[in-house]
Amino acid sequence: MAVSSPQLITFGCRLNTYESEVMRGHAQAAGLGDAIIVNTCAVTKEAEKQARAAIRRARRENPQARIIVTGCSAQINPGQYTAMPEVDRVLGNDEKLKAEAWLPSQPESIVNDIMAVKETAHHLVQGFEDRSRAFIQVQNGCDHRCTFCIIPYGRGPSRSVPIGAIVDQVRALVGAAYNEVVFTGVDVTSYGPDLPGQPSLGQMIRRVLALVPDLPRLRLSSLDPVEIDDDLWRLIAEEPRLMPHFHLSLQAGDNMILKRMKRRHSREDVLNVCTRIRAYRPDVAFGADIIAGFPTESDAMFENTYNLVKEADLTFLHVFPYSEREGTPAARMPQVAPPIRKERAARLRALGTKQMRKFQERYCGRELLVLAERDGLARAENFLPVHLDQTASEGRLIRVRTLDIQDSKLRATALMEDHYGILAQEEQSRTGRAGRARSQADAPQGGTRAGAAYGI
Repeated sequence: MAVSSPQLITFGCRLNTYESEVMRGHAQAAGLGDAIIVNTCAVTKEAEKQARAAIRRARRENPQARIIVTGCSAQINPGQYTAMPEVDRVLGNDEKLKAEAWLPSQPESIVNDIMAVKETAHHLVQGFEDRSRAFIQVQNGCDHRCTFCIIPYGRGPSRSVPIGAIVDQVRALVGAAYNEVVFTGVDVTSYGPDLPGQPSLGQMIRRVLALVPDLPRLRLSSLDPVEIDDDLWRLIAEEPRLMPHFHLSLQAGDNMILKRMKRRHSREDVLNVCTRIRAYRPDVAFGADIIAGFPTESDAMFENTYNLVKEADLTFLHVFPYSEREGTPAARMPQVAPPIRKERAARLRALGTKQMRKFQERYCGRELLVLAERDGLARAENFLPVHLDQTASEGRLIRVRTLDIQDSKLRATALMEDHYGILAQEEQSRTGRAGRARSQADAPQGGTRAGAAYGI
């Protein structure tokens, strides 16, 4: 079957989702209308296996298409893709975001030294294939060296997007009727030290919200528990447009395992962060990345992680069995047997299901403002999924009342007034007024323009 426009197959993180939209535009501009672009992930061996399978399937189904492979896996090990007969071209993570790299005159394989890249190119994306929410890259790369992680070698050093470019992108997306924007990156909370004035993540968010008062919802893709700056704490406490849903880069709940991972937080840090945020935002929901069966993890160490999920009352769990990555220190440590890794991952996922059920029960019979997604699904401010009893346009804000839980789904119905969008409009007007008030309060009273040192 012929491919009429560039097709994106995206694996991995939300940053890849954003970058896929950038690549879609570059491919179209270069005349690659028949291209299939595979944006790979290297977090686990399984992710790479899935990417290779997707490439072979794409070739079988589209024998005439031009298949281009990029992403972290292609950056770290380009040879495994150039050796595949199904692949026409391989682009590194730096090259994939450059328009000129997509021109037909360029070499079949372009993968540079990602560790030498010092800046993150910013691109104005007008929209996304998924109309419910938009993703914006605010940061790329990572300067940390967790013992299990190979991603710094796929992404390079930490680099931040200037505040002015972020503001321009948010304004464009709000102008395109997006009601929710997600700030994403590899290590989002490390934002700013490489920019003039060294703005923190919280300072950047405060300026963006002040300069784009009509943005109803801003969400963060992830948080490092020990990198929440003072401005971000104030925003969490006082800014209703910053959504009360925080995905923590947890990885484990045992202090010895955290040290062997070379993480910078302790289990006590995580508990303290969750307690403090809940005091500010009682409606908050927490998610977490958790690795099951990290090398040397004993039964007791695993139980500490299992119990932390309950003690911190985490809801959205992203669990995966430990996967050895060649070249990382953890791959040289004494390994936990794969069946035990899988069994521990299954226990954590089952606990995650119980945690979600408990969270759903808390919200039965409540009124919520939700953002409509596809197929009747919508998300509350704290990312709680609800299933609507009627269709709604993607990206629309709707006031609903939750009903009950059926087949593990929290059902909801739109309030009668909201069939005309009245309540959602009032909510947007309220947040807009609050944003404009903050914008006026933050506006410079004279002298140097506020934020000039931050690249606005």
